[in-house]
Amino acid sequence: MSETTHGVRCMWMRGGTSKGGYFLKDDLPTAIAERDAFLLRVMGSPDPRQIDGMGGADPLTSKVAVVGKSARDGVDVDYLFLQVFVDQAIVTDAQNCGNILAGIGPFAIERGLVAATGDETPVAIFMENTGQIAVATIRTPGGVPTYQGEARIDGVPGTAAPVPLEFRDTAGSSCGALLPTGNTADEIEGIRCTLIDNGMPCVVFRAEDVGVTGYEDRDTLDDDAALKARIEAIRLKAGPLMNLGDVTEKSVPKMMLVAAPKAGGAITVRSFIPHRAHATIGVLGAVSVATACLIEGSPAAAVAVIPDGAVKTMSVEHPTGEMSCVLTLDDDGRVATAALLRTARKLMDGIVFA
Repeated sequence: MSETTHGVRCMWMRGGTSKGGYFLKDDLPTAIAERDAFLLRVMGSPDPRQIDGMGGADPLTSKVAVVGKSARDGVDVDYLFLQVFVDQAIVTDAQNCGNILAGIGPFAIERGLVAATGDETPVAIFMENTGQIAVATIRTPGGVPTYQGEARIDGVPGTAAPVPLEFRDTAGSSCGALLPTGNTADEIEGIRCTLIDNGMPCVVFRAEDVGVTGYEDRDTLDDDAALKARIEAIRLKAGPLMNLGDVTEKSVPKMMLVAAPKAGGAITVRSFIPHRAHATIGVLGAVSVATACLIEGSPAAAVAVIPDGAVKTMSVEHPTGEMSCVLTLDDDGRVATAALLRTARKLMDGIVFA
């Protein structure tokens, strides 16, 4: 393919607590098989070290955003997220990524897909994976994105310009309903679980029910082969129940082990994504867990500390800090909107070869 010889334009960015390649849709092969083969070569997959590519030997640094000008009313750009597996020759669009989403706005402005509108520029983004819309607000002093600022997020050293993200109508984004089984909780492999999708399909259950505390660090969880096997058995049975089919080779649902908060937040989470423990927690995974906390009778609600009011700031504690989700409830007590604060930074802009 010509891209192998001549390369393709690519911007490497950190989005939230993830990192990956951002491409214009028109710069990639149109045939999916050809595109995926190219991206596997770019990342250096399959290889645990991804030594022959740009990937960082971790699912959080082996991600791709494909962006194009949108023809939809009220939408600026379309964004397709692709997870490139590290040690398998798999590229999947089965999930969204709210961290990589944080870089879409500045990338779109940098590439001329969106014109800056002043010191701040809202960018409406259609998330192709789930058919939902998010609005990112980007700082654009002088008409160009700035990556410098005072915002700080756990899991990322230093500070950067804030990127507020607002999500709407995320319930059932992949599974067709917030609770795809219609139940507050289902018993799977003897474990009481909430199967939920408020932007990210998740299986939420108490950490103590699978023999851990929920306060372990990432390495301890990753080294526990028996725990991971038990979690995977639950995940494989949850997939069909969540209208996701056979999830053996899919990156969803994510597995969320919850416990009571220890640092003044709403809940503590240890997330598997799905076969490795997450260093933090995914943006939309945090939204789904925070929503589960508000469902009476769920395993999450049993251990969560819920703030008062119709607008609830839910601090989700994770191995390296916390992520705050601002959930606004409607008159019926359902989550109407969710907003989070992320940051992004441009790392490299140039040509990548496969």
